[in-house]
Amino acid sequence: MVAETVCTAVAAAGLGIAAITAYRRRFLAAARIAAYALVPLGLVMTGVVDWAVDVVFSPGVWAGFGVLGLSWLIFVVTRAVERRGGGTRKERRAARRAAGREAVAPGASEPALGPGRPTGQPAARPARKPAAAPADDFSDIEAILKKHGI
Repeated sequence: MVAETVCTAVAAAGLGIAAITAYRRRFLAAARIAAYALVPLGLVMTGVVDWAVDVVFSPGVWAGFGVLGLSWLIFVVTRAVERRGGGTRKERRAARRAAGREAVAPGASEPALGPGRPTGQPAARPARKPAAAPADDFSDIEAILKKHGI
């Protein structure tokens, strides 16, 4: 009952301010103020205020929020423990790869990945293109600088 009265009073005050603003011939601002002022009245009329009051003053709802908070806390702690227990990301990745190699016979190839390679040799890197001549790299920059008189 008190929440409805407060919301109605806020709406009335906002509409009064909107009327004063419109009297000063600031119609766009007055329309915005009137729109904001009607929001609390609309919330009261739709029953949202009653629902919010029931939520705020209900111990069962707060217990539910507590249970949600506890579950979130457990989730965060277990993630932190999981990350701390495995070492660095590189170490965990290496451990997963090592576990995957044990599942496949040595020297065997995996069908989707192509031919296998011995485990001690790194993968061959693709050949790098030779760098272009420095004059070619800076010719565009020089043209732009000349264009701007620099």
